Amino acid sequence: MAWTPDDIPDLTGRVAVVTGANGGLGLETAKELARHGALVIMGVRNLEKAERARTEILSTIPDALLEMYPLDLASLASVRSFAADVVAAHPRIDLLVNNAGVMATPHQETEDGFELQFGTNHLGHFALTALLMPALLCGTDARIVTVTSTARHFRTRLDRDDLNLDVNYTPWGAYGRAKKANMDFALELDRRLVDAGSTVRSFAAHPGLSNTDLQAQSVRSSGGASQRFFERAAAWIGMPPDRGARPQLRAATDPLARGGGIYTPKWVTAGAAVRRPITGRSNRAEDATLLWDLSEEATGIEFDVAGLVSRGCP
Repeated sequence: MAWTPDDIPDLTGRVAVVTGANGGLGLETAKELARHGALVIMGVRNLEKAERARTEILSTIPDALLEMYPLDLASLASVRSFAADVVAAHPRIDLLVNNAGVMATPHQETEDGFELQFGTNHLGHFALTALLMPALLCGTDARIVTVTSTARHFRTRLDRDDLNLDVNYTPWGAYGRAKKANMDFALELDRRLVDAGSTVRSFAAHPGLSNTDLQAQSVRSSGGASQRFFERAAAWIGMPPDRGARPQLRAATDPLARGGGIYTPKWVTAGAAVRRPITGRSNRAEDATLLWDLSEEATGIEFDVAGLVSRGCP
């Protein structure tokens, strides 16, 4: 039998953080976690849109436990503020879903001067995960799920000397680079957690071709022909958001899920949520080490997994 959200176990008493929880896959993820009893912290950039999302969830799940905090992943100051507020309110976190992102935008920079897609999709989540790790280490068999994409296969190479792609920028190449970074980060984080003897586990997940507002946002930001093509393709053959969210939900909640892997639709773009093997080319240690070092330098955050684990729950 294919896995569905009906297979999610009781999550009562567990605390979950979901970025981009005000729409698309993030909204569906927040909804199902709340339906099964978790207290869901919604990390959101647009508070007005988030309020509508919370109203939608409460209309079908009146007893849902929801909290909203402002979070702009394109601002390290916002990430730090969000993490501080969340940890102050919830010193124990059981689940982090790094879901939010932007796709195929024109060349832009974050508040901190990083290429927008890499800065938002990867660096923002790298910093957030590092800052929430002490609370995750206090959780019960905590999990971190980072959302990647099949676009990681047509990435632009990560170059220490051109981190902002000032020389060779393309919207899809930059998106692929950011999504490859999401993948490498998720797998490298799990390796470091395992080596440190932690029970916290890290997973990657990708939603296949899902019909969410991400494609429309991409069109609004760039208006490019390829962006319009993918918007139409998602509308015609893409999975609805509730099905697209299943890989990340399974990684987040299935008691049998194994860290250090990726959960995807069975047929790549569609189908039941399954665990896929990781090939050597997509899991090179040198790529992950370079990414980790550059991420620490860029964010100014030393993410010492072994040191954090050795100190344990604060």
